[in-house]
Amino acid sequence: MGWNGEDDGATYQVVVNAEEQYSLWPMGSEVPLGWRAEGKNGSKQECLSYVQEVWTDMRPLSLRKRMEEAERAKG
Repeated sequence: MGWNGEDDGATYQVVVNAEEQYSLWPMGSEVPLGWRAEGKNGSKQECLSYVQEVWTDMRPLSLRKRMEEAERAKG
């Protein structure tokens, strides 16, 4: 599956992991270990648009938390 944004006619679901990183997964395929369905399904473009809308901070959750803790410790 290419990530060029072209619709390939397949239906996908948006999945997210514990680090709040997003990906697309083909509908009907078992969600990989460590990932959970986000609840958004549709064409590749619909799912990519959703991910672009909700995934506004690419840093993993653990890194964001460490950076917040370091900022509080400074303040």
